[in-house]
This record gives sequence, structure tokens and C-alpha cells, in this order.
Amino acid sequence: MNRILLAVLVLFAMAYAFALAILAIGTFGLFGQERDPLSGVFLMPLGLPWNLMLTFFPDALGPWLALTTPAINLALIYVIGRLLVRSR
Repeated sequence: MNRILLAVLVLFAMAYAFALAILAIGTFGLFGQERDPLSGVFLMPLGLPWNLMLTFFPDALGPWLALTTPAINLALIYVIGRLLVRSR
């Protein structure tokens, strides 16, 4: 069970890093790519359900909070995994 949790944690962290890289490349037009306003769409499913609660915050904080919502899920995977391994 410990290896499965570690694999899930690593895969989620890799998906988060990949989505951040796609966002940076699309937003700033790196590597000769055109600027794409929809480059952050890959972060949205990684940050659910926390992305749905962003309407309670000011609009100026929206993009920054959308970047960090997958980190909340990553931390939850880590904490829940540690609690499950510790309980056995």
C-alpha cells in the first residue's frame, strides 16, 4: 500500500509540474509558441474542488489562487497517505 500511495503522489506532482510548465509556455510565449490564454486549462481539473470556491475571493487573487489549488490536493494526498500508512 505504501508504494501505491507514493506512486499516486509522484504522478500527481508530475502532472502538476507539467500543467505549470504548459501554463508558463503558453502565457509567456516561450520556445517560439504563440501566446495562448487557455494554457491554464490543465490546472483546472487538478485543483478541483477548490477551484469552485474561488468565487468567494476578489478577482485580483483569482489567477494566483488557481495556480495553488492543485498544491492543496497534493498536500491532502500526502497527509492522507501518511495517516493511512501510520494506522497500519
